[in-house]
Amino acid sequence: MRRLRPRPIRLLAMRQIDLREYESRAIPLSGAELAALQEYRQELGLDIAPGTASGSWVLKPGSTVGALEIGDLLAVVIRPKLQIGRVLFLASYALGAFRLRDIERFHFAEDSSAVEALARFFAAASRRAFRRGLLRGYRSREEALTTVRGRIRFDEQIRRRFAIPLPVEVRYDEFTEDVRGNRLVRAALHRLHAMHIADMGLRGELLRIEAVLAEVTLREYAAHAVPEVAFDRLNEHYREVLGLAGLILRHGTVKTDHGTIRAAGFLMDMNQVFERFVRRALREQLALTRRAFPAPDDMPRLFLDQDRKIRLEPDLSWWRNGTTCRFVGDAKYKALGSAHAPNADLYQLLAYATALRLPGGLLIYASGEADPTVHYIEHAGKRLEVAALDLAASPPALLGQIRELAERIRGAAAAVRAHAA
Repeated sequence: MRRLRPRPIRLLAMRQIDLREYESRAIPLSGAELAALQEYRQELGLDIAPGTASGSWVLKPGSTVGALEIGDLLAVVIRPKLQIGRVLFLASYALGAFRLRDIERFHFAEDSSAVEALARFFAAASRRAFRRGLLRGYRSREEALTTVRGRIRFDEQIRRRFAIPLPVEVRYDEFTEDVRGNRLVRAALHRLHAMHIADMGLRGELLRIEAVLAEVTLREYAAHAVPEVAFDRLNEHYREVLGLAGLILRHGTVKTDHGTIRAAGFLMDMNQVFERFVRRALREQLALTRRAFPAPDDMPRLFLDQDRKIRLEPDLSWWRNGTTCRFVGDAKYKALGSAHAPNADLYQLLAYATALRLPGGLLIYASGEADPTVHYIEHAGKRLEVAALDLAASPPALLGQIRELAERIRGAAAAVRAHAA
């Protein structure tokens, strides 16, 4: 990976457009502002339509929340329906790196942006991690030195310096703070520096954290290639800060690879966050491996038709030996407003149960006041269950709801196993 130069934290004077998840707003836009929004509408998940007034445009976000700065022209902030602390809890838990059990002690104003809220979490987690000192470890190095250190690389010495005694080609282990965990933390700081943080005190705190990591190599990680860290007793105190670093590196992006205007920001698709949270939480409650309770990309390929042309990808599935499915379900990031799930969602679940030859399945919605319901599909012999999670509940209460769902899933899987026997 290429090394990067530190970037100063930005404080720019630009117009800020405040939007809220799934809510329309009519806003007057200049030609340049409209062109900038059109260029990044896909990243923002934004619908743009002409307004009733001259020069006005109706902007409607979808499930993407966060903030994106487009050049020096616009800062677009899309606030979630949930309190920002809840969103960060869901996203962090979905990564599986740590648990924000003490999230209740962090309080943000209603107008707190995702970027500043995340930066505050990150700064606090860094302070707690660094109290025990920077993480250190051994790293193998190969250098040409004027003194012998470690082992002499005789093959390289002869190849490069035949008959010349100095310098000596050596290989040695160095006990250093320039290790993966610290590199991830510094890379996350670098990503935050590219975003607009208005709070002067917070900006100063992030600079102080970076100064502590001055001897750590600054590297860039692609969102899809953020390495995982295995935790043990030596680095357990880094679990929280590395969880947040992973969140920043996976969702904080700097766009320079297309278009005419550079953009930087932190954006999360709540559809993906909810799906990954539910899958991770259920997998842990059921004490299953990733192979037994996989993501759609990791499960066996599933088709509805005999010609294998209609591909199906359920969000949730429980497999035995990678071949026999015991449970299937889907996670839907939308409100369940009545006792009946939308027909399209029920048809989708019915297709899953039919293709997998299961007696039924489970739909899990992000919110809803209706009691859990069951739809019996008489001629197909299927039982389709519907449930909703209260995402506004405290983390312990939300995980309690997950435990209840896990028990239902365990019972359904046991019935399938007994029937097969």
